[in-house]
Amino acid sequence: MKVMALTSHPEQAAATRYRLVQFVAPLAEHGIELIVKPFLDPQTFADLYKREAALQNALGLLKAAVRRVRDLIEAVNVDLILIQREVMMFGPPVIEWTMTKVLRRPLVLDLDDATYVRYVSPTYGRIASALKWFSKTDDLIAWSSLVICGNRHIADYVSSKGKSRIIIPTVVDLEKFRPRSRSKRVDDKIVVGWIGTHSTFPYLESIFPVLTELAQHYEFRLKVIGAGRARIEVPGVEVENCEWALEQEIEDLQSFDIGLYPIVNDAWAVGKSGFKAIQYMSVGVPYVISPVGACAEIGEPGITRFCATTEREWYDALARLITDEGLRHRMGKAGRAHAEKHYALPDQVIKLAHALRSVLKQKNSVARETGEFLSGDKT
Repeated sequence: MKVMALTSHPEQAAATRYRLVQFVAPLAEHGIELIVKPFLDPQTFADLYKREAALQNALGLLKAAVRRVRDLIEAVNVDLILIQREVMMFGPPVIEWTMTKVLRRPLVLDLDDATYVRYVSPTYGRIASALKWFSKTDDLIAWSSLVICGNRHIADYVSSKGKSRIIIPTVVDLEKFRPRSRSKRVDDKIVVGWIGTHSTFPYLESIFPVLTELAQHYEFRLKVIGAGRARIEVPGVEVENCEWALEQEIEDLQSFDIGLYPIVNDAWAVGKSGFKAIQYMSVGVPYVISPVGACAEIGEPGITRFCATTEREWYDALARLITDEGLRHRMGKAGRAHAEKHYALPDQVIKLAHALRSVLKQKNSVARETGEFLSGDKT
């Protein structure tokens, strides 16, 4: 069985890396060839939200569009199309329509974010938001044979459209993401850490006043990974500002003593799949989280993580973790065990393999009635 997986971002993006690329090898063991085709190349992806690189980005997007035409031609040789969010980052779903309606390839849509929620681009404004063509997600849902959802909230939305869906959370390979050895560091300061992107950094900024107040009473270092800011200043707080790097990601997460996961409660955030929480638990790091959407459902309150809504709740939770090493270790160990039980990659591979085969089997059942088969499994 051959599946073409189309995604807007390259491997450097978490959604592509953890919802597609890490499934390639294990799916092959199940007889499924997954061919991942990103829209953006790594350089355009790295520069996409830099306004000074607008001309270079426009050229990169043009080249990406040409590559998509080639992908359309190649689609005749696959059994099924798997789309992670969208095929292209702008414009109507012309490629998707052609693959499903003209080439008649069955479509499986993967949604780990609420891409049906409209927003204004913080970098390029309303013009970019208009080009985004937000209505395409509803079109793709309508055309799909199955929608793979990153959490229950997205699944509920898909169900409201009358479409079939399954939930597959975004997970990591627990053989690679492991707790660090708890040997003493040269610098014994507690590391309170956050990992994210330029678009989620404002969530972290929302608790800067809490961190400032904490620093007046406790000694710690704030480590920020991937904020996309040249400089980060929090009054009274020692800040270690690091660029995100693929080869450094696991080690960066392991360097945290406490993880931060603040989220603002809005329509977009409610659809987030809580991946950061799964990353923290996988490396045995206790964390404090805003109980919004799926984030309220991942882990166990008071056992693997603390929940916080108000600034006082954030302060109290972080103060407890900073001052109690035993509590940190117990919660971290419980988080790792929870990840092993509920978010193991092999379990999700089996679920995905079954889903893909079921879609093709259903399509071929219909084809038997019309005398027309797809090229895949005809049993």
